[in-house]
Amino acid sequence: MATKKRVTLPKSNSWRFFTCGLRIRVLIITILFCVVHAGVTLPVTRADDSDKFSKKRLQMVQRQIKGRGITDLKVLRAMSTVPRHLFVPDFLKRQAYTDGPLPIGHGQTISQPYIVAYMTEILHIKPEHRVLEIGTGSGYQAAVLAELTDQVYTMEIIPELTDTAAKRLQKTGCTSVTARQGDGYYGWPEAGPFDAIMVTAAAEFIPPPLLQQLKEGGRMIIPVGSPFYVQHLMLVKKEEGKITTRSLMPVRFVPFRRSQ
Repeated sequence: MATKKRVTLPKSNSWRFFTCGLRIRVLIITILFCVVHAGVTLPVTRADDSDKFSKKRLQMVQRQIKGRGITDLKVLRAMSTVPRHLFVPDFLKRQAYTDGPLPIGHGQTISQPYIVAYMTEILHIKPEHRVLEIGTGSGYQAAVLAELTDQVYTMEIIPELTDTAAKRLQKTGCTSVTARQGDGYYGWPEAGPFDAIMVTAAAEFIPPPLLQQLKEGGRMIIPVGSPFYVQHLMLVKKEEGKITTRSLMPVRFVPFRRSQ
């Protein structure tokens, strides 16, 4: 009688894949179980927002600034470079490139992007110029000015904003700005005279100390008028010792604050 032979059939590739996948799934579940019960938090991968903000910034420049007639290439480059979203409160970052001012605390605002670009262009800043800004705010305007010259002096009367702006400027690598807390009415005489002065708060009249600190041939831009009405953005020039003024456009700025 013939003996029966036991034959072992080879396992198919699909079975091997199934058992391998099953082992991997069991291993993953085991690791997750151990991690959760050990109180360990797994790292979460977050998308980098830099590309998104860069696109918004370029759109801002094209539509809000260049589209409204700003032609100075240095100003357009500065507005395209400075990360505006890093100069606003965290909860407003997604609105940083919208067409309007934003609150920064203490009753102050960061100006509309177009106004920042317009005021910067009007001053005709050159690399060798010394510039004074009155009203540091968030530090954004100072950062834009620093793209045009490495001699920027900025004053802020509110100590908290001075500290915050200094930290933001340092964080963004803007080391050519010198910030100081104080009453901007008196300017910064020991750092002057200045080729350009920018005031980012509405004064009822042009402070005489700022006129004295304006260099011969220099320019100042300042909103003038009552805080309760529409103000006028004024261009001030000093030529041959004489002061001339010209109204540029109606604007609305926060009031020029003084020390008590």
